[in-house]
Amino acid sequence: MQAQKLTNLQLKLLKIFSYQLNQQQLTDIKNLLANYFAAQATQEMDKLWEENNWDNTTMTNWANEHLRTPYNPS
Repeated sequence: MQAQKLTNLQLKLLKIFSYQLNQQQLTDIKNLLANYFAAQATQEMDKLWEENNWDNTTMTNWANEHLRTPYNPS
């Protein structure tokens, strides 16, 4: 198995947080990072909605699509 290099974010976080955190601090930082990346994903989805003129009808249509290939046991 080949070892993977750390990302630039991982390296920066290792430098910044080279000391022990208590459980509350760790939880707060994990939530902060999760909220940041969730906001980034939301911005990208909003951008796609605008660019493609999607609306709630589009989402309803997608939710009701049946794209699976029918099962054929033979």
